[in-house]
Amino acid sequence: MPSKSSTRLAALTVAAVCSAASAVALTSPAHADSVRIHDIQGTTRTSPYAGQKATDVAGIVTGVRAYGSSRGFWMQDPHPDDDPATSEGVFVYTGSTPKVAAGDSVTVTGTVSEYVPGGTSSGNQSVTEISRPSITTLSTGNAVPAPTVIDARSVPSAYTPPGDPAANGSINGLTLRPSKYALDYYESLEGMNVRIGDARVVTATDRYAELWVTVKPHEHPTRRGGTLYGSYDSQNTGRLQIQSLGASADFPVADVGDTLTGTTTGPMDYNQYGGYTLVANRIGPLVSGGLQRETTRKQSRGELAVATYNVENLDPSDGTFDQHAAAIVHNLRSPDIVSLEEIQDNDGAKDDGTVAADVTVNKLIDAIAAAGGPTYDWRSIDPVDDQDGGQPGGNIRNVFLFNPHRVSFVDRAGGDATTAVGVTKVHGKAHLTASPGRIAPADGAWTDSRKPLAGEFVFRGRTVFVIGNHFASKGGDQALHSRYQPPTRGSETQRHAQATLVNAFVKSILDVQKNADVVALGDMNDFEFSGTAKLLEGDGALWSAIKSLPKNERYTYDYQGNEQVLDQILVSPSIRRGCHLAYDSVHINSEFHDQISDHDPQVLRFRP
Repeated sequence: MPSKSSTRLAALTVAAVCSAASAVALTSPAHADSVRIHDIQGTTRTSPYAGQKATDVAGIVTGVRAYGSSRGFWMQDPHPDDDPATSEGVFVYTGSTPKVAAGDSVTVTGTVSEYVPGGTSSGNQSVTEISRPSITTLSTGNAVPAPTVIDARSVPSAYTPPGDPAANGSINGLTLRPSKYALDYYESLEGMNVRIGDARVVTATDRYAELWVTVKPHEHPTRRGGTLYGSYDSQNTGRLQIQSLGASADFPVADVGDTLTGTTTGPMDYNQYGGYTLVANRIGPLVSGGLQRETTRKQSRGELAVATYNVENLDPSDGTFDQHAAAIVHNLRSPDIVSLEEIQDNDGAKDDGTVAADVTVNKLIDAIAAAGGPTYDWRSIDPVDDQDGGQPGGNIRNVFLFNPHRVSFVDRAGGDATTAVGVTKVHGKAHLTASPGRIAPADGAWTDSRKPLAGEFVFRGRTVFVIGNHFASKGGDQALHSRYQPPTRGSETQRHAQATLVNAFVKSILDVQKNADVVALGDMNDFEFSGTAKLLEGDGALWSAIKSLPKNERYTYDYQGNEQVLDQILVSPSIRRGCHLAYDSVHINSEFHDQISDHDPQVLRFRP
């Protein structure tokens, strides 16, 4: 995820920012001496007065942001027009702590501008602002305009209009239809005082003192209180981010399924990290939903339990080893094979050429044993320094842990960071040319990305091929709330190439041995309905076993109010046809504010 260090470097006028992409007309009236806020906001996402000076714009201060680099205040016209598309609120960017307070009646003279959080290359929408202001306080202690209620009735079920093909897919120049599209509805409230009533938390409080609620409690609910992202057409319009104008120490510490009760009120903002946001000057009391971390069942003697777990940049300096160990032993019930992602080298993010990770892995193994689990053995391949992406200097890689009392590893020499593993036929059975080995490590599909780790295991006399994966991240994709609709998912290109290679490797095993047991698992960084998953499954070589779960249980990650699948375990036909396949997405992290990783581990049990 990108850093949240604030910057105003992207604060530019629409004239410079949105030009052709948003088709903004700068042929507005020559004089802006008597404009009202709703005139400045206009009926599209960008102001018809962008780049012009507006004089004596009147309003009542509804909220003050006195921290960070985006200091300023919101004001609202207490005398609205009758057009639902035009917002009556606007943010006044001061750049320093404002000398106004809520309830002040003010006039502002300044330049109308469009600020794009995250910069224009992000694809984000812009926020209409008045910058370089001259402020006159007329009176104090006035009633703040009554907040507009946001609830299940007011938010449309359709998420966004399609973008204008003549403007590269931008929705900036389209007339807002707040009764038809949720993004238009939220935009029509930009800068205004709004409120929500009782609202269920659908993304837990994070370290930046923000959380997500839904104002639509019946919109694709998960079994445990979240909101499911089940397709590209299911963006979940009731999601809304909540931040606070107060001290972060006073922000509620919430988990998924908790409820903000009563009334939460404040200005409607738009930011880089989630889009439309209620910046609360009043937050309703938090009522706990009592959510508990899940525990899966123990595998039987004849079942092989295989798990995948992204331990999020684990290095020897971390304080989470005991927690990860407890999760593996108690919540995952000590799987026979655990494919780990994001194991860092022995000195973590120190970029000094170190690539070995034996200290990291053995520290985890020792912690697992101390927690009452087995003494795992392990296999991995050290990457070439700084070639596998992730945190610079960290050299994250995939690692296999396995319980040697339950499963054995077939060691076959020849695997290293740059040598491609292959498949041979020996006595009618498929064998890896190297075990462990890496799949096509020189292929451009793996540039700045983790190379899959393939290994050959034996359980109760039967060989099982396991492929640990960590595909390229979704970083850089345009957000669901982007000004470009549909948003571009540029990172898919690399994952599609990666999925194609893994699918081809699995087919090379099945070509030699049709009934081979193959498990490809890991952080695929893509959904079970995605093009990446379809390519992995191509021609029936694999099947994503999370699809064996009811839809309201299919999630491994929680992002901006959408619970979704990023981690998957895919199996070959011989395993899928078996009568004893059991899958569990073990929810121990994604729904909780005190998570030790942002991913939930996955466990598959089957009888080879």
